[in-house]
Amino acid sequence: KYYTKRTKGYQEKLLLKFQQSKIIVLLKNIIKNISKKDKMSLVNVDWLEQNLNNVKIIDCSWHMPQVQRNGYEEYKKEHIPNAIFFDLDKNSKIDTDLPHMLTDINSWELIMNSMGISNEDEIVIYDNSDVISSCRCWYNLIYFGHDPKLVHILDGGLQKWKSENKILNNKIIPTTVSNYKAIENKKLVKNKQEIDKNIYSNEFEVIDARSIERFTGKVPEPRMGLRSGSIKGSLCLPFSELINDDHTFISKDKILEKFKSLDIDFNKNLIFTCGSGVTASVLALAYSLINAKYKPTIYD
Repeated sequence: KYYTKRTKGYQEKLLLKFQQSKIIVLLKNIIKNISKKDKMSLVNVDWLEQNLNNVKIIDCSWHMPQVQRNGYEEYKKEHIPNAIFFDLDKNSKIDTDLPHMLTDINSWELIMNSMGISNEDEIVIYDNSDVISSCRCWYNLIYFGHDPKLVHILDGGLQKWKSENKILNNKIIPTTVSNYKAIENKKLVKNKQEIDKNIYSNEFEVIDARSIERFTGKVPEPRMGLRSGSIKGSLCLPFSELINDDHTFISKDKILEKFKSLDIDFNKNLIFTCGSGVTASVLALAYSLINAKYKPTIYD
């Protein structure tokens, strides 16, 4: 049809329109690829739907004890196709009464091997939890040396996936044992001694992800026997303020506003804390979205 038109002007107009449309498509693909490949990025449900067979998918659903929900039982009933379940309780340090502390490097390698995860795998983690528990698995992977560019969180998790009518099943796929080699990034974790010292040295900022009521000690902690209140000198940014009703993260501009409202020194490293290291990882993920150089650091 193009060449049946005899006028040169019409041909040139069509050619220009064709070239412009190709450029627009190219730019859209570049932007889409950049957003996917950003360090410590989120991916949306459409991207995951198109890449179900190109990534390893992890379901890291964990629930607060008081809600009386079981992540694994829910996973067995329905999950995103090809998803492997990551048990946050069992895959943490087991010889302690403190929940979700980092396990040792040898145990982590065994966990990854049993799940069939390789060092080169691109991974998408999701959850079906009100506390966005996938972020703790994201943090663990980065702590143990997985390339941050290969570790993604599904923005909105299973709730968003289901609301968009994406495919679900209850098939538990077999895994092939891998040979994962971990490298600990010990600078990405702070212990109690370092936190105690920082109260006086003020070398880094400590930001608490719990609710303001828990932070100020107005309500008791969910875990029995735990004192109420907060670390001296720490600041409070409830993780829930960074999450929309559909479990997606708020925009980067709004995340930046939330952090700026704390009046913190951004020249210092930011350390995140909470009750057991889960929602602290939500803040770490959120901050990494507005600071590409940030490496998630948690008080464990």
